[in-house]
Amino acid sequence: MFKWRTIWRDLKETRGYIAFAAIMFIAGIFIGGSNPAFRSFLDAQLTGLQQLVETVDQAENRTFAMITVIFLNNAIKSIFIIFLGAFLGVIPILFLIINGMVIGYLLDRVAETPDAMPVFELIVKGLLPHGIIEIPAIIIACAYGMRFGILIVRALGSLLFARDKLSDSGDRLVSFMVRVVPVIIMLTAGLLLASIIESTFTGWLLSL
Repeated sequence: MFKWRTIWRDLKETRGYIAFAAIMFIAGIFIGGSNPAFRSFLDAQLTGLQQLVETVDQAENRTFAMITVIFLNNAIKSIFIIFLGAFLGVIPILFLIINGMVIGYLLDRVAETPDAMPVFELIVKGLLPHGIIEIPAIIIACAYGMRFGILIVRALGSLLFARDKLSDSGDRLVSFMVRVVPVIIMLTAGLLLASIIESTFTGWLLSL
């Protein structure tokens, strides 16, 4: 179960979902950065993030608190989003689009602020160092959530219309539950590394 070859083969089987998840995330970035209709909604999302920052600022050890808050926030959401995919895979798609919209909206606000850091510099210094790990991890988690949703749909279809295929659908679900465990561990480790980078190296780069 924990062999790299098995994990890689399972990721290859999920590549269609991963590609679709990446498209949804990129679409969210464009929507958030170009559609003012969502401004109030996205302001509320940024307010929630600001509250997390304020919580970290009050901590005695700010760096450790920042690592903990970022890691738990991302890891818990990523694990939950896999299994919330059971609801027809809709929630992972919404999660991707909303997160993409927040990034797009934030970059658009920075671009409109005269004295702010140039957007390209913000992306290179503030997003890429940790985002190169964090964003693919979230995309993969959502891809597995969508895959889980499709398996649930197929199992329900077998239950209602093709009872002779119900056993096969059940075996596929059990296999998914077993094979997703090492993927969750791998994603969690990646998100921990990303939170450490964001709390230390990214902050240092932005301060230069």
